[in-house]
Amino acid sequence: MLSYTEENYLKIIFTLSHPISAEITTNDIAKKLEINPASVSDMLKKLSQKKLIDYAKYQGVTLTEEGRRIAINIIRKHRLWETFLVDKLNFSWDEVHEVAEQLEHIQSNLLIERLYQFLGFPEFDPHGEPIPNEQGEFPETKDWKCLNSCNIQQKIKVTSITDDSSCLLQYLSKILIKIGSLVTILEKNSYDGSIDVIINDTKQATLSREVSEKIYGVLI
Repeated sequence: MLSYTEENYLKIIFTLSHPISAEITTNDIAKKLEINPASVSDMLKKLSQKKLIDYAKYQGVTLTEEGRRIAINIIRKHRLWETFLVDKLNFSWDEVHEVAEQLEHIQSNLLIERLYQFLGFPEFDPHGEPIPNEQGEFPETKDWKCLNSCNIQQKIKVTSITDDSSCLLQYLSKILIKIGSLVTILEKNSYDGSIDVIINDTKQATLSREVSEKIYGVLI
């Protein structure tokens, strides 16, 4: 049995390195958790002793096969619970992350498989993030394109928001961007990297680089 903190570390390491399977640093993790790098090093030593990560001081961190399996399972539970909360309990998409953070540590595999079946074997959560199946395989997303990388006059249908913080999701809801929305690039501003867009062919808005880099979709 792992502690909640240990499970969270494995999930964060996977998230930071996925999908390109890159090594990440202690500072990457510390920045994500908003804590001191020294505290991260202590936890990485523990995970390394349990053979869940490959880690050497001042070098990159990678998950072992077992660490990766556990991390994907935690992510799967988190995204299934988010789907359940939105689809069945009428939570809004900006309310579910913190609740799912608690529920993802439930250990019953039977419960999670029953939940998966009950929800109709979903492939994506309410934020468009892919849900791995029982074998830990993620649905295909190779055709997704970052909004910030699109050219002027290109249009995407939003498929995913890669940051599920409530403040961002509330902002996107306010300007009518959600999964399935149509977003067209009107202008790209070289000064600050922001982009002017039109949403669903009716509403104009200016998105910062930080926001636009978290919106993905398929070109239409």
